[in-house]
Amino acid sequence: MNLFEIFLKGGVIMWAILFCSVIALAVAIDRFLILRKAKINLPAFLVRIRGFIKNKDMSGAASYCLREKSPIANMVRKGLKKFGMGHERVKEAIENAGRQEVSKLEKGLSILATVAGVAPLLGFLGTVTGMIQAFMRIEDLAGAANPSDLAGGIWEALLTTAFGLIVGIPSYAFYNYFISSIKKFVSDMETVANDVVDTMQDSSPEAVDLDDEIEVEM
Repeated sequence: MNLFEIFLKGGVIMWAILFCSVIALAVAIDRFLILRKAKINLPAFLVRIRGFIKNKDMSGAASYCLREKSPIANMVRKGLKKFGMGHERVKEAIENAGRQEVSKLEKGLSILATVAGVAPLLGFLGTVTGMIQAFMRIEDLAGAANPSDLAGGIWEALLTTAFGLIVGIPSYAFYNYFISSIKKFVSDMETVANDVVDTMQDSSPEAVDLDDEIEVEM
């Protein structure tokens, strides 16, 4: 019996779990590529941005952010657009942009979490319905069932549980990995945002002291 024949033994529930696995795999690959693309050399980026700001070259800083094409650079670029309107406007623009970028990074993670929870439950459902069918078959045999009849029904029923866990466990692991990566990313965004605002304050002749730290919400 090959793998596909074993898969078919699990019944229609196996197809539902297979569909979940395809969705989870697509989301995991997409988020992995997005997060990989979002990474930048943070120290080098801060050095370049500080240099632009100290030289009052905001258009140069904006162009540099545009070339970087990362969520952190997009966030800083939104703040640079408000330079000259006051530090509060810069801070608000950076916070709003940060929330938007985090929302983009989190896109699809709710689907991954749903698959992580639903796939094992579908597996248990398949096992329960399979066990019911197995016992109905034994009843039909009017007590003449041999151990192989019972064992055959049970292992087929357990296939869906195994397949559901095979899909659910990696999905849960990927979900936690992406959440952890995004938290690290949010921490980097807050560091950059506060550094940029501080540099703007230090470079501005009418500097205003802003005590509140910028926090990007997840």
